[in-house]
Amino acid sequence: MSKFKHLFTPITIGNMEVPNRICHVPTDVSSSNADGSVSDRDIYHHSLVAKGGTGLIIVGATSPNHKTGRSTVSCLVIDDDNFIPGFARLADSMHKYGAKCAVQLQYPGRQASLPREGKLTATDQALKLPWSQSRTIVYANADEAKKTMRVLSTDDVVALVDEFSEAAWRVKQAGFDAVELHAAHGYLISQFMSPYLNRRTDRFGGSFENRMRFPLALIGAIQGKCGNDFPILVRYSVDEWVPGGRELPESVQVAKAFEKAGVAALDLSQCIQESPGAGFDPMYYPEGWTIYASEEIKKAVSIPIINSHTLRNPEYCEKILAEDKTDMVGLARQILADPFWPLKAKYGKIKAIRKCISCLTGCWQESMMAKKEIACAINPACGNEEFYGMKRTEKPMNLAVVGGGPAGMEAARIAVERGHKATIFEKSSELGGAILGCCSTPGKEIKMKWYTDWIRNQVAELDIEVKLSTIPSIEELKKYDLVINATGAKSFVPAVSGLAETVIPFEEVMACPKIACEYHPQDGRKPRKLAGTKVIVWGDHYAAADTAAHLAAIGKEVTIITDRKEFASTVEVIHMYVLRKRFNQTDAEALTSKPFKFPVTVIENTRIVEIREGEVVTLNKLLERKSVACDHVVTCWTAPDTGMLNAMKEAGLTVVNVGDSVAPRNLHAAVREGATAGLLLDEHQLVNPNNTSINDVPIDVAAQLLR
Repeated sequence: MSKFKHLFTPITIGNMEVPNRICHVPTDVSSSNADGSVSDRDIYHHSLVAKGGTGLIIVGATSPNHKTGRSTVSCLVIDDDNFIPGFARLADSMHKYGAKCAVQLQYPGRQASLPREGKLTATDQALKLPWSQSRTIVYANADEAKKTMRVLSTDDVVALVDEFSEAAWRVKQAGFDAVELHAAHGYLISQFMSPYLNRRTDRFGGSFENRMRFPLALIGAIQGKCGNDFPILVRYSVDEWVPGGRELPESVQVAKAFEKAGVAALDLSQCIQESPGAGFDPMYYPEGWTIYASEEIKKAVSIPIINSHTLRNPEYCEKILAEDKTDMVGLARQILADPFWPLKAKYGKIKAIRKCISCLTGCWQESMMAKKEIACAINPACGNEEFYGMKRTEKPMNLAVVGGGPAGMEAARIAVERGHKATIFEKSSELGGAILGCCSTPGKEIKMKWYTDWIRNQVAELDIEVKLSTIPSIEELKKYDLVINATGAKSFVPAVSGLAETVIPFEEVMACPKIACEYHPQDGRKPRKLAGTKVIVWGDHYAAADTAAHLAAIGKEVTIITDRKEFASTVEVIHMYVLRKRFNQTDAEALTSKPFKFPVTVIENTRIVEIREGEVVTLNKLLERKSVACDHVVTCWTAPDTGMLNAMKEAGLTVVNVGDSVAPRNLHAAVREGATAGLLLDEHQLVNPNNTSINDVPIDVAAQLLR
């Protein structure tokens, strides 16, 4: 406890005493029932956060009017009294573990997921928001169109004030300790406050006073119905990161206005949807980059300040609290990655903390943006009660895991935690697999290494046997009860005329050169050096995006050639937003990276048909042939590495296939499938015709199969 004195000191917000300085800032876990009522999954998630020791939990994105605005297709709704009992159960689930809790009221406006059309906004607009769940649906063979939004009339605005205050009253009736207004990120309240987004000519637009009229009216109406002793928090964007948007000096004035109106605490965020890098802050953003905001605003107000964005390490959080740069640390994605972050910090188990890597795949790209429930790429238990309830086995198995990448290590970790025995066979001299290439990717090397080192440390602490530089024989594998194949994917050269043998696999280019690492193999690893300047990166997906970034960062003139409609369309969209700016020798908002020496050229809808000395010949969708000069061609096309899998099947081994050896995807898929394989191991050792381990087989069926 003494190591984190400030982190575990109570704080008072209004009349609410929070037991520590850790806040689960509002996160839409997108798990409610179809009508917006509280689901069992909502209760599971938030009670787990409370059990982990978070002091203040703000339940995110709750709509005061489901007919005209839900931020996600399964966000919470509290626009009628019939929702109160469910919210009461939700509050009780957090109070049970000593946490204080609030509900964030959010009206999405232009950024509503539902309804699809007819969205209501502060100002008439027609725009594209490709990283928003409200974007125009883009079908496989269609182009994205701008979506129009309809302005709220003055009467509509007045009606919304009543709807917000009614929702706040229900929050209080349900037993929550406070309510928060979402005035950030370009959602409706933010639209009214923003000098960039607000183009109204009535009393709710124009001057600072007019732009503040709507949020201040909401605060007054809530106080009228809930009393002045019910704490109101406001989350707003300090910097909007667009020309003409709100900047820090005006945000100081906003803070003063909110304090004067009786707001109990301020929850500081960043951006509007036009500047998504600063709001989503993917891997490229350093830890604590927003602390300048709370440090400055604390000088102007006396109410508590919560600051968030890329806070991961307890030592760093303790430091900024001790230096009075913020009053509370806000954790959102970090709590998804490890809800027991506070508990592990309290007991000094820092290496056990699974730090969020800001990949945005599980929690955004493949969940809420895809209109699904929230997940986490590196925490398979996020929202999944199967993992929470996993039990120790009564009949341990002896398991072989072929492949020491993320899927293989996660399978071994879960299996051994359940009491099985596992041996990992890795053909290279180091555990890590495909994610090791990220050590060579500018902007990714720090955070990806957080997870890589965490899982490797878990393997070491669990005393899992690891055989490096080893390809097991079929005879050796026959000694095991079950084999999990996690051999990953490998690059290949598509059919092409000419000098196909000169094409270089991306794996040779992306080999990690960093020897100052405890996991560095003794026999060394050296990336292949490329003579000359002009390099063609041939392919798509993460391999091509990371390889292009690496080569551009070391001064190569890179041209990407892909036959896809849009390069890296399956890579997380905010990362590509940042990376494409880097390709153009600029940077996303708030970043100051060293520009690439040359811009990266991206050629889409194009195939390479011939490789010649010093050039390639391409063919585009219009059947036009062009030549592109180059010194080297690097292939980033990948396919499952199934040679070992096929040999095991032919030998009749019981084998389960996971990760990129199923299909090349991403870390989220690898971790999920590896963990699931470890979870489903059962004493009966049954594998169904889909080549998947199965558990909980009815006892009569198991007997029929095994006797």
